Amino acid sequence: MLLAHGAGANLEHEHMQRIAESLAVEGIATLRFNFPYMQAGKRRTDTIPVCLEAIDTALQELIDKNLGCPILLAGHSFGGRMMSHYVATKTAENTHMSNHPGIDALVYFSFPLHPSGKPDTKRADHMSLITLPQIFLSGTRDKLAEKKLLKQTVFGMQAAKIHWLDTADHGFKILKRTRTSPESVYHESARIIHDWLPTRQ
Repeated sequence: MLLAHGAGANLEHEHMQRIAESLAVEGIATLRFNFPYMQAGKRRTDTIPVCLEAIDTALQELIDKNLGCPILLAGHSFGGRMMSHYVATKTAENTHMSNHPGIDALVYFSFPLHPSGKPDTKRADHMSLITLPQIFLSGTRDKLAEKKLLKQTVFGMQAAKIHWLDTADHGFKILKRTRTSPESVYHESARIIHDWLPTRQ
């Protein structure tokens, strides 16, 4: 899995580390990278073209390893949105192909469908081009992905599904008193991804 960070946290952030460690338990290896702005210590995110170039470089590094296993593109929040732009752009550039070679599926940890307090679906307009299998791991308290709008958006996609993380917010923080599952959000996410993959290959 090529795993991209969110807008305000680099590849070494505790959230990214916990995602990677939980995936490793399920036998899913990750390769993390920083977008140029984060590597340079800047706060303002890079433009989409710059982000796509960074993804392309990291993906090529992963492909060059010739691991002989499925390749997943994934990201938390901003990183996931950039991954979706990457696949949509590659699909548009190769109109005779339904999928970009070498990529098997897309995984979104807290996809940021809209800014907090401004419900909309415009950020997903480009995703109509994506035909790869996609899974959205979204918290029921995520203020950047209103449940009704995310359901509506994903319903119109090909080979896409949502898994709701009970009481989790955008950063995977939970309400301990009301969450009924004893399983951590991170382990739940990794397990769901692992169980989902065989049906998508």
